[in-house]
Amino acid sequence: MLTRYSLATVLGLFVVLLPTWADDKKPVEEKIGGPDGLTLIVRMQGPYDADVPLQVVCYFKSKKGGDTLKGAPVELDKRLGGVIGNLRERNEFVGDELETIVLDTEGKIPAKQLLLIGIGDQESVSLDRMERVGRVAYREAARLGAVKVAFAPLIRDQGNDKLPTGEVARYVVRGLLLARDTDARLQKEGLSKKYAMEEWVEEAGADFYKDTIAGVKTGMDEAKLLGGKRKSAPFINPGR
Repeated sequence: MLTRYSLATVLGLFVVLLPTWADDKKPVEEKIGGPDGLTLIVRMQGPYDADVPLQVVCYFKSKKGGDTLKGAPVELDKRLGGVIGNLRERNEFVGDELETIVLDTEGKIPAKQLLLIGIGDQESVSLDRMERVGRVAYREAARLGAVKVAFAPLIRDQGNDKLPTGEVARYVVRGLLLARDTDARLQKEGLSKKYAMEEWVEEAGADFYKDTIAGVKTGMDEAKLLGGKRKSAPFINPGR
């Protein structure tokens, strides 16, 4: 009886402690209060792990000799059964600047849909281009009705270190928030369907986590400043 009692006690403790262990496995993150109910999050997580309606990733224009990939994009495509690699090999998603394609993941990764955004040639990649990527990401999320979105630029994993990681986050978030500001004003005039993004997650590796946090905060502040300088007059001219 003593042995059975001890075993039951141990099993009971296991059941009680299991949720605590699960909580400990949650990725490290920092939440940053965004405008009008939007929460900006920097999370130490890969694009194949985020449980969101929409995961966004970026790809450079395909090279003639084949792509040079490591880390996250390799694992992502592996879990998706090679669909991204096949699209690129067949020139059906080349990665031209701001080219997009949306994939249903069919449960192969936690994200329900995957948005690929092309970022063009590696040699000419710029922060202004990444700001445009932020705008496109917001507008595609709005079109799809995805209220929680995760974003991974995957630039370093494609062998390019031209742009500082924190600056990439800064410009992407700035573009995102300015596009959101435009959309909010269009909605007020009945020119855009009702949509409210609730969470935007910037995914970052351990080495770039702090820089990404700083970049997100700076991008948010700049978007607020730039948005405040925009014309407040209606988009539709009076009398029209």
